[in-house]
Amino acid sequence: MTTASIEVEVASPHSAETVFKVFSNFHIIAPKVNPQAFKSIETLEGDGGVGTIRLFTFGDGVPFTSGKYRQDVVDASNLSQSYTFFEGDNLMGILDSVKADVKIVPSADGGSVFKQKITYNCKGDEKPSAETLNFEKELYEKTFKAMEAYAVAHPEEF
Repeated sequence: MTTASIEVEVASPHSAETVFKVFSNFHIIAPKVNPQAFKSIETLEGDGGVGTIRLFTFGDGVPFTSGKYRQDVVDASNLSQSYTFFEGDNLMGILDSVKADVKIVPSADGGSVFKQKITYNCKGDEKPSAETLNFEKELYEKTFKAMEAYAVAHPEEF
């Protein structure tokens, strides 16, 4: 089995704790701020903690229709999360799974850095194209920035 990966890093003027809270509400905020990518995110089982299963229905701006993921880790004390997409056409027929590890790191200026490593676990030797990987990296960066703007506009939610 081969792998491919991308890393997303986005600096934020907001505290690491605030960014973690915002990212923890991805399933609620992402469809509001980027409906072209995320039409809906539905909780199928669980309460948002470890083991929660969610169904992503992707929007018209994404070349996939759906994907299911499982929340693997939620560690609020270390401002980190991990989740795995395990089913759906977002696996492109060539992937066993897609694992994402997220860590919010405080920065010296009182802000933070959103760090996400996404690992594509391939069934065989075929990997996602460089075009696909770049598209997904840009999608995550754009969505994060839109979520951050949403949090600024709606501070009462965080």
